Amino acid sequence: MHLTSSPADWYAARAAGVVAYILLSTVVVLGVTMAGKKKLHRWPRFAVEDVHRFGGILVGMFVAVHVVTIAIDSWLPFSLASIVIPFTSKYKPLWVGLGIVAAELLVALAITNRLRNRSLPYRFWRRAHYLNFAVWGAATLHNLGSGTDRGTPWLLAIMAAATSLVAAAILWRVLHTRLPRLQLAGLAATVSVGAVAAVVVLTLGPLRFHPKPWNARSFRDALTGQVQQQLGVTKGIVSFAGRGSGDQGVLVRADLLVGTKALLSTSFQMEYLPSGLLCTGRVTQSQGYGFKASCRTAGGLTHAVQAAWRPNTTTTSVSGTLDVS
Repeated sequence: MHLTSSPADWYAARAAGVVAYILLSTVVVLGVTMAGKKKLHRWPRFAVEDVHRFGGILVGMFVAVHVVTIAIDSWLPFSLASIVIPFTSKYKPLWVGLGIVAAELLVALAITNRLRNRSLPYRFWRRAHYLNFAVWGAATLHNLGSGTDRGTPWLLAIMAAATSLVAAAILWRVLHTRLPRLQLAGLAATVSVGAVAAVVVLTLGPLRFHPKPWNARSFRDALTGQVQQQLGVTKGIVSFAGRGSGDQGVLVRADLLVGTKALLSTSFQMEYLPSGLLCTGRVTQSQGYGFKASCRTAGGLTHAVQAAWRPNTTTTSVSGTLDVS
């Protein structure tokens, strides 16, 4: 059986999450800009409202793509419960949970927008609309705490710009009638700089991302999988399919055609996650509870693989270690 996980899912999930955050920040800034104003300078209000509304729809679409592609990807396998119920994920439960909260609040806001002109009083809709700030805040923390690209300069720049613009817009909205324009501009600039500094400090400090090696040449993983056997009188097939989790992250499969006294034919395949790089070869030695294999990547790099697991006579599931050098 060939391993078929695709890195396209992982790249799509990351890209959709970033685009959704940029659009969400834009929608929040536009909403703050329009709040309480009957007329906007330079632009017709209806045009800005249409952009605001369409931006909200796009946010929902890209959030949906983000959630679906993460759900089907094999790099970080999530159960249905862990992508619906906040703070139940095994991977960074706090930060992933905040992302789930943001997505579910977004759904609730979409429902209130749908019912705005039908059954919901305007005052209730307006108060519910303030949840957009909670959505944006939870999404920001989600990106800072669990985003795979959060340590890269380009995403750091996006996060810093979005945070500074939203902070300045909120400050301007709250204080624009209470302070002179020049003083307000200086205070908004100070708040923007502070927001940028907070993002940088968190990203490079307490929330700094320590990525796993990318297609590591040597690593040691915890191995889990299943052993299946179909034995005949003179020949039999023994197959192992499993996953290595830890320093690298791989999918592994070994198939052996065995005779009464020796191995007749073997095949071995190891797929790196999330890149999808394949290392194919053969099993060189079958042991009582494990095997040794040799494989080669498309780039010509050869790996020696050793899998070993603990005896288990009650089930086909096994757990042990995977050493690759």
